[in-house]
Amino acid sequence: MEYTVPSSHPRYRSLMEREKLIQGYEKGLVATQGLIAHGRGEAFDYIIGEETIPPAKRALEAAAASLLLAKWPIISVNGNAAALVGEALARLSNRHGIPLEVNIFYRTEERHRRIIEHLRSLGARRVYGDQLVEGVPGLESSRRLVDPRGILRADVVVVLLEDGDRTEALKRMGKRVIAVDLNPLSRTAMNADVTIVDNVTRAVPLLDSLLDQLGKRPKSELERRVEEYDNRRTLGEVLLFIKERLEKLAVELGVTMRE
Repeated sequence: MEYTVPSSHPRYRSLMEREKLIQGYEKGLVATQGLIAHGRGEAFDYIIGEETIPPAKRALEAAAASLLLAKWPIISVNGNAAALVGEALARLSNRHGIPLEVNIFYRTEERHRRIIEHLRSLGARRVYGDQLVEGVPGLESSRRLVDPRGILRADVVVVLLEDGDRTEALKRMGKRVIAVDLNPLSRTAMNADVTIVDNVTRAVPLLDSLLDQLGKRPKSELERRVEEYDNRRTLGEVLLFIKERLEKLAVELGVTMRE
């Protein structure tokens, strides 16, 4: 029997994200491992309160400034991102002229092709990943295969739901890496230039809006925002936010915190 989640359910948004991933799996976009990875991120989302916290907002502003200053920005998309925020990515890409490139870890020719076709079916006009070369030194996984028109050429790369190996490799190539990662302790988070600790379903629309807002600002202000941004400090602020939130919840449960 088919089951419909009522919109009044307190976990409605989270359950709908799961449904999108299941549908993405059934369409051949999402790997089985991607379903497991989403659960890990979902746990961190619970911990931060399922909202865009202040450190993430500052990181989003730095990310938008970086993209506006970039000579050749690119957004790397895997199966989970395509399933969860494909429409939002297509809209952002078209509105701001930032191409998308499909790059996946658990790669098959079929799944790679289906993700490209999915993004194009949503209206994305510039989707790369169908002209691949061995472009990322030091990687043995299929992540090393990149498009010369996109990631290989890019100076700023946005990585969504990423693995740490490629983030480190892209940094060694001299690229500026912007990550969206709910786990502030991951290698991706620790090694990126800008880490947005937020759910990708919230972060992508917010980034789209900030590109509009900051696009009207002078270049000097954008440069200042990028120069003043400190990713390690931001990650520290995320951890403090988590600590304080958990302490508050513990007190509400009747536990007196030690001085």
